[in-house]
Amino acid sequence: MKNPESRQASTGFEQLSFLPEPDFNPIWPNHATQPGIALARMLKGERLTQPSYGLRCWRLAAYIKELDYLGWPVEAQDVPCPDGCGTGRPIREYWLSQRVIAAVSGDKGVE
Repeated sequence: MKNPESRQASTGFEQLSFLPEPDFNPIWPNHATQPGIALARMLKGERLTQPSYGLRCWRLAAYIKELDYLGWPVEAQDVPCPDGCGTGRPIREYWLSQRVIAAVSGDKGVE
């Protein structure tokens, strides 16, 4: 019997690398909901953080997760907290790539 520690861990994704990527076919949220509002702003090229989104709705991360569930490839990164925030901890910034914006707008020439 082989030693279990001698085997390399496999995630299973190595075998899927030859498959084509699925078509970009996200589900549109209702435009009157917070995920719909966040999506509309990002489709205009805006990068959203909780302070830039507005302080009356403290659930931006939840709205972004809802968009993820609907198939929207929202990108994210940590950015410094704005001056006056008080915590000094980084906050999350969300946006859509130009490729996604172009695919939605029908302008295939933008990369």
